[in-house]
Amino acid sequence: MNATDTLSQLEATLEARKSATPEKSYVASLYGKGLNRILEKVGEEAVEVVLAAKEAESTGGNSHKAVVSETADLWFHSMVMLCHLGLSHREVLAELEKRFNMSGHEEKSSRKQ
Repeated sequence: MNATDTLSQLEATLEARKSATPEKSYVASLYGKGLNRILEKVGEEAVEVVLAAKEAESTGGNSHKAVVSETADLWFHSMVMLCHLGLSHREVLAELEKRFNMSGHEEKSSRKQ
């Protein structure tokens, strides 16, 4: 399975969880608690990615598994956020594709316009 298929499958699962009961589904419980709780989870996972990356660098790369695991958690919760807002990972990928032909400086300055 390629990355796009994985994201599509995850998105379909997250959409299906909207109708699940919170007692039986972690994702349904997040949806039930609303956007603020979802955003808290995104923030928590982002901090955990940062901490894992710092640890991996300080140990000479001995903690790369933790970086990958924490990044997966961040992506997962970001996908929950997107689904909650009615957005798709395809929109994020399209935005990334647009940026391939411009420098990071150009892209950043274009956001101000």
